[in-house]
Amino acid sequence: MTELEQYIKSYFGVVNADDLTTIVSLFNLTTIKKGDFLLKAGRRCDNLSFVQSGLLRMFISTDEKEITQWISTKGYFSTDLSSFVFETPSRLSIQALTDTEVYSITKADYKKIGELVPKWHELEKLFIVRCFIILEERIFSHLSMTAEERYDYFFENNRELFNQVPLQYIASMLGMTPETFSRIRKKQLL
Repeated sequence: MTELEQYIKSYFGVVNADDLTTIVSLFNLTTIKKGDFLLKAGRRCDNLSFVQSGLLRMFISTDEKEITQWISTKGYFSTDLSSFVFETPSRLSIQALTDTEVYSITKADYKKIGELVPKWHELEKLFIVRCFIILEERIFSHLSMTAEERYDYFFENNRELFNQVPLQYIASMLGMTPETFSRIRKKQLL
């Protein structure tokens, strides 16, 4: 069973073997080289991708800076959901931080799942609810935790990223300046 199949089974609950085979058959495995883009801001997002291996950085560029929204690691989906669903230009860019293997499904094939898998709309709703819960948890942590608490929580749950990702990306994702991040990191290492 592939990582994608395992993830779908664990994330979406009970999916029978035939439906799982149908869903997974619509995804294609591709490799994105380090530094290359899965998506560039301003373009329409036509793919929903699952990270098989590697790291993807989702970010927004402003006139002043780049703001990292998320770092997708193995076992996470990566897309601009708003652009994918509503077929609007993307606000985000998604760039490979390492050579990254992704299973991707096109918007057209994604729409086919509803015709091929009778239970799909129930599963899709569960997927969107889980995405919303992750977003709620991130918002809550930004509103209720201090910068140091956010750092500690992220470090405890993503220790390996601190050696794989430029620290300014993690700082941005946690909503702090690189200087604040550095100060907290130095304090934690003492």
